Amino acid sequence: MNFVRTPQLKLLGAILIVFGNNASFAQLDRQAFNSIDFSITVDQQLTINSNDGSTQKNQTTIQPRWDADLSDSTSLTAIGRARLDTEAKLGFSGSNAHVDLELRELYIDAEWAGAYWRLGKQQIVWGQADGLRVLDVINPVDLREFILPEFEDHRIPLWTANVEISLNEDWTAQLLLIPDQTYDELPDRDASFAIRSPLLIPTAPAGIPVTLGQTDRPQRLFKDADAGARLSAFLGGWDVSLNYLYHYQDQPVLYQLRDESGITLAPAYERTHLLGGSFSNVFGDTTFRAELGYSSDRFFLSDDGNDSDGIVSSGEISYVLGLDYQGWRDWFVSAQIFQSIVTDDGGSLVRDSVDTTATFLARRYFLNESVQAEALFIQSLNNDDGVLQASLEYEWSSNIRINIGADIFFGSSKGLFGQFKEKDRVSAGIEFGY
Repeated sequence: MNFVRTPQLKLLGAILIVFGNNASFAQLDRQAFNSIDFSITVDQQLTINSNDGSTQKNQTTIQPRWDADLSDSTSLTAIGRARLDTEAKLGFSGSNAHVDLELRELYIDAEWAGAYWRLGKQQIVWGQADGLRVLDVINPVDLREFILPEFEDHRIPLWTANVEISLNEDWTAQLLLIPDQTYDELPDRDASFAIRSPLLIPTAPAGIPVTLGQTDRPQRLFKDADAGARLSAFLGGWDVSLNYLYHYQDQPVLYQLRDESGITLAPAYERTHLLGGSFSNVFGDTTFRAELGYSSDRFFLSDDGNDSDGIVSSGEISYVLGLDYQGWRDWFVSAQIFQSIVTDDGGSLVRDSVDTTATFLARRYFLNESVQAEALFIQSLNNDDGVLQASLEYEWSSNIRINIGADIFFGSSKGLFGQFKEKDRVSAGIEFGY
């Protein structure tokens, strides 16, 4: 089970004490908690492995939400989540593989000193890419269903101090301090979407024993905190941003230590500087958008058997170019090209030094937008593998939605997507809102 982290909760309390000395908080209405809005969603999902007919997931998700106005300029939001799965094949952590409980988000919104503040556990979105990420790397992600869930459910909220300041009529600055050492949630080795691709997991020579060592995980509240800044503006019809993030990468580097007894994997989290930006503009029915990022220190598997730790350290340039079109009635279509370029590979990478992925999204509405059909196609052009995600959702009433879908993987089992080609699935579900 996943509960509130004590150090971060204490930090939030300290921040509130500091703000409590300011007028906007001193005038907080004692009766404010009488104006609380409560809502809850209950989502039941069943997924079946279409290759062998086995049940992959039979999950009930209950998500309550509270919104309270504390004063004219201050509000509190709390979101919880309980997931109960009869199959226990996704690898929930903790003492009960069938149940996952968490405080999903808990934050205060306030206007103070000419700035907008959001303090607490939250999601922060940089970038607009579909399916894959370039700049949207602030929050770690839950990979227990690979990249299949919606991003909002896929991201892991972090304890963050987030402030936005209007600099002038055009420019807005966002500053982030993230004293939360939470990283990607990886599936267990026997879970449905356990990662096995040799692009991500080292392959040991035949007959060589491999031992998994202890993970070197950052634990210092402030010294290991992430920090970032963004400048954004609307200039001449263009939405533009400049982004910077100093952060730990959310997956550990699998260093390989070799001696006469075999190979020991020594996972460790490493920092990097991310510098980038985005821009987009609308031309009639077409939107053009782009994101670009440069990471100073990235770590990739080496195919050189004489490499001392099995890892190549290099900078990485990544970008996405996208076109969205909605000129046809009830249709929305989008195409994207992602590319990752390793700047100093030394000729010993397991992956290609230039890696390219293409995506295509098509969405159509029917019956006065009560029915939504969608298909997202992602393909690696290097490894000739990919995934097709298709769904159909019917809004039965204002608080009931019914959905069916399919996730189909293809290509080489060595690829990022092809490693799951035996995990094709169909799904059906119903969601209630109250």
